[in-house]
Amino acid sequence: MLTQVAEGVQVHQSELLQNNAVVVQGRAGVLVVDPGLTDAEMTCLANDLRERDQPVVAGFATHPDWDHVLWHAELGEAPRYGTARCAAFMRDLLSSPDWRSRVAEGLPPEIAEETPLDLFGLITGLPAGTAEVPWDGPRVRIVEHPAHAPGHAALLIEERGVLVAGDMLSDVFIPMLDDFNGANDPIEDYLTGLGLLEGVADDVGVVVPGHGSVGGADQVRARIELDRAYVHALRDGRAPDDPRIGPSAKPGWEWVSDIHEGQAQRLAERRDRR
Repeated sequence: MLTQVAEGVQVHQSELLQNNAVVVQGRAGVLVVDPGLTDAEMTCLANDLRERDQPVVAGFATHPDWDHVLWHAELGEAPRYGTARCAAFMRDLLSSPDWRSRVAEGLPPEIAEETPLDLFGLITGLPAGTAEVPWDGPRVRIVEHPAHAPGHAALLIEERGVLVAGDMLSDVFIPMLDDFNGANDPIEDYLTGLGLLEGVADDVGVVVPGHGSVGGADQVRARIELDRAYVHALRDGRAPDDPRIGPSAKPGWEWVSDIHEGQAQRLAERRDRR
């Protein structure tokens, strides 16, 4: 079901992981950002758009995590954009003869059989430094940064005051560092990303995270500060005071504490090596 969050901007949320697919209305059709997760959910999204006579004219993947590069034939054959680094990451993955089995191994078991992979990761990389999504609709500014994943980008729909944050600024997920892809300093990369998002915060009235609840204008800087405090605690080797982990975690999301423990352990090992 599509829910309007601003004029001409709607969100379709998945049942598992609360992924937010974002739909932006243009002149001749819609831009779809990060659709997912299951065959049934993407078919539902496509049917909702068809009933509204809103063809998909462009897609965008905010970053190359599996749950952000999915697609479905029912959404059509519109170009699916991403940053140059995001597209390069996906090309490298898809060039491996065993990519499908590798991706399948990482899928949540609850939806592994329901997640379509036929159109997985087919991203058209935009030239480095591209400032906005090339489509016939409201200006969608690309805010590329090094946090979380290679070629991660947030999208700022300027005329609507909406920030599509990708896998950042969530009320259910803590910041997840890019410490699996050779990042030299995942802490500083994440802080750089938060700084770039903070730089556009004055223009934002609605923030849509990759996972979790949509936030209003009062939540934009609050979520940036919460994420920054968490990253600072990791950097300093302190236990973070964060409502997304521990006893205060949202019911059903207690496992996020395991993500935190894993990150803290890897960073401690990195410090010991140095």
